[in-house]
Amino acid sequence: MSESVTEVKVLKLRRADVRRCAQLEQVLFDGDDPWSQSAFASELDQGHHYLGAYLGERLIGYAGLAVNGRPPHAEAEVHTIGVDPAHQGRGVGKALLRGLLTRADEHRATTFLEVRTDNEPAIAMYRDHGFEIVGLRPRYYQPSGADAHTMRREAVEAS
Repeated sequence: MSESVTEVKVLKLRRADVRRCAQLEQVLFDGDDPWSQSAFASELDQGHHYLGAYLGERLIGYAGLAVNGRPPHAEAEVHTIGVDPAHQGRGVGKALLRGLLTRADEHRATTFLEVRTDNEPAIAMYRDHGFEIVGLRPRYYQPSGADAHTMRREAVEAS
């Protein structure tokens, strides 16, 4: 399939799609304790900011962000970004990340995330969006034991 990112709509994640999120997690994070359907439902119940990338009615990606505190001391944490492997490399992840960062910017929040040290495409995407590596978390991902970089993007005034 050769859809363009313009055909993909980034919208608030629908509760009806938490099952699909869990299915994608199984594919994307098979070796590292993928999130369950109830974990996604809990994130929505807690009021975190979750987006879905939709091609027509089909969910092909998801992303979530938590914001804590108030400006000028607000912090945001990217909880997850996942894109169906059949749709990777076409800008879907970037569109989801931009949606999360828009919310973080509304709160003038410094944003943090963890990313596998061997996930070069994701690290490059995060760098392109203003993140820098600020730490290392050895054996962060379980059960694989893969290391993670902690990355930070300073607060940006919403425009």
